[in-house]
Amino acid sequence: MRLIDLNVPTVDGPSEATAVEVSLLDHAAAPAALGLRPEDFPEGEAISNETVTLTTHTGTHMDAPLHYGLRSGGERAASIDEIPLEWCYAPGIRLDLRHIPPGAAISVADIEDALAKIPYELVPGDIPLIWTGADRLWGTEAYRTDHPGMTRESTAYLVERGARVIGIDAWGFDRPFASMVGDYRRDGDNSVLWPAHLYGREKPYCQLEKLAHLEELPAATGFTVACFPAKLAGLGAGWTRVVAIVHELNTEER
Repeated sequence: MRLIDLNVPTVDGPSEATAVEVSLLDHAAAPAALGLRPEDFPEGEAISNETVTLTTHTGTHMDAPLHYGLRSGGERAASIDEIPLEWCYAPGIRLDLRHIPPGAAISVADIEDALAKIPYELVPGDIPLIWTGADRLWGTEAYRTDHPGMTRESTAYLVERGARVIGIDAWGFDRPFASMVGDYRRDGDNSVLWPAHLYGREKPYCQLEKLAHLEELPAATGFTVACFPAKLAGLGAGWTRVVAIVHELNTEER
């Protein structure tokens, strides 16, 4: 068995739109915070602590239906702590969309073409991973802007075939903010604003954003995705450690 880390680090930097602030209570200062002296502890060091201020969409994370709107599929939209655990541990399927240029939309035809090239037929519960290659820009400002994005139709295509969690290795699931807003200001059509996200008001599904290292997967299939989000009560998203579990045959089994 091989484990592949599919996360970007949770850290302040140019690839995040909002700051990550860390307040450190280090080993040397901790004794005083506890009303004790350094010499009261072995080696003069107490245990440390950190206070972190960040959004629920910082780093690799999962969006719940509540992020998209108050209702999903005619029911109250589920928050991140209400997502069934079964959704978060399932076979993965990597869809190669690296040829789609930054700012462009990933269409149903693009998804169908990627499946045909594997070839593979989706099974309900599969976790499709949209491979754009945008994570190569991690650590730069371009990471936030230079990626393609899903559409309402391509998202619906996957959800209607049983996907409950869909991941992408880009800053966002939809096209970049500037692309969407530019179209809206030009044409006045608000359907271009976060259409993939807002499809979640029609049918519930979750998104994994800011994945990484999809190129390390040995193949497009044959792995399990584990993606359990932090249990943040009543919130629309949660930080998630995403791991691909590859079951490799040993010498005897080969």
